Amino acid sequence: MSFLEKIKLSHGKEGGIIEMVSLALPMVISTACDGIMTFTDRLFLSALSPLHMNAALAGGLVVQSLVFFFFGLIGYSTALAAQYYGSGRREFSSVTATQSALIAFLACPVILLAFPVVEKFVYMSDIEPSQLNLQIIYMNILVFGALPGLLRHTLSCFFSGTGRTGIVMVASILAMLVNVGLDYIFIFGKFGFPPLGIKGAAFATICGSLSSFLFLLFVYLLPDNRKSFSVFKSFKFNLEVMKKLLYFGYPAGLEMFLNFLAFNMMVFLFHSQGGVVATASSIMFSWDLISFIPLLGIEIAVTSLVGRYIGAGKVDIAHRSAMSGIKTGLWFSFIVLIAFLFFSEDLVMVFAPQQRNDLFIEATPMAASMIKIASIYVLAEAMMVSLLGALRGAGDTHWTMVASVAFNWLAVLFLYIIFNILSMSAIAAWASLVLSFMIFCFFLFLRYRSGKWKEIKVL
Repeated sequence: MSFLEKIKLSHGKEGGIIEMVSLALPMVISTACDGIMTFTDRLFLSALSPLHMNAALAGGLVVQSLVFFFFGLIGYSTALAAQYYGSGRREFSSVTATQSALIAFLACPVILLAFPVVEKFVYMSDIEPSQLNLQIIYMNILVFGALPGLLRHTLSCFFSGTGRTGIVMVASILAMLVNVGLDYIFIFGKFGFPPLGIKGAAFATICGSLSSFLFLLFVYLLPDNRKSFSVFKSFKFNLEVMKKLLYFGYPAGLEMFLNFLAFNMMVFLFHSQGGVVATASSIMFSWDLISFIPLLGIEIAVTSLVGRYIGAGKVDIAHRSAMSGIKTGLWFSFIVLIAFLFFSEDLVMVFAPQQRNDLFIEATPMAASMIKIASIYVLAEAMMVSLLGALRGAGDTHWTMVASVAFNWLAVLFLYIIFNILSMSAIAAWASLVLSFMIFCFFLFLRYRSGKWKEIKVL
């Protein structure tokens, strides 16, 4: 039976489409809510000026690059909690959550100490001074949202790993509602509040994340949950679990940090080409992100299911889960493809400022072309996230780290050469980048098909 034929094995009860969708749909909604939070920030700020929108994009990426190592490290707790859950040792799922929370608390002073160094590099960049000043303001506020963000992530991973993604969905909806509401109030100065502009967007993001964490903590400490997972007994340091979390998690953390740093460099390279390219690329990256975030929900679901069935010794069902993830992702990505290909101009106009200036008018056709080009690889993205989720769920985190980091930094180098040596256009640069993403997806496919992930022992 061929690889593609195996994708069709989606009707089974375990690892099939129904189980995948039931687990993935709440995560798709959850990650979509997170995407809406980011999207709303930029949308409201674009009403002030393209410079505000560009500053929020670039500034947000800088802060996220500081925390993404720890997000990736903690993120492996989804797979670890799932494997403990699948093996019948539920109490160790909550132990995993406790160790992740310890990492979150220890991470915060590291992030705050590193921030001034990163800030100096931002000052040294080629970003226009008017955008740079706004970006620095945004970054200096947003960095203090690191702790609630990491703690929220810790509990989200626990609930995702134990198959209760609906709870994560509700928490994300709450965060979105708080963030969007406060964006409107703080940015524009409503209900007696002064207009805070880009400062208001940063404050709203922190408040949204904090509200979500408090909700997850409330559910985590409910009596039924405390009993099922021996929550209170888990409130202690566990060397065995911490070792597993660090050994398998640090590659995921390092991968996420270095890849996000690489993506940051890509954004800066586009932004260094002038205001028109910066505005066009900001619009393109915003839509690319909003389309990609739901796929992350599918990746989390695949990671959870593969981890659970690997822990239970059901390798064949783990494989079926990965195939179901691919099929689910392809359905979603086909819709994105149609939207990007046929409605690109309409998508650009969503970010039109209240008073259209020459900068936005000049950037509009470039942004539309970039969005159309992005439609080429959205189906490859669906396969990519499912394959990555499967490999990580099985514990193949070291290979994915090396391959993914190498690819992304080669892409940065390639982009630098295109802009600074070959002097090619921004559209040509983006097309080349899209092609490289598709090549990476092919290498992921080869790794998965090799079957080496089936031989890895985590527990």
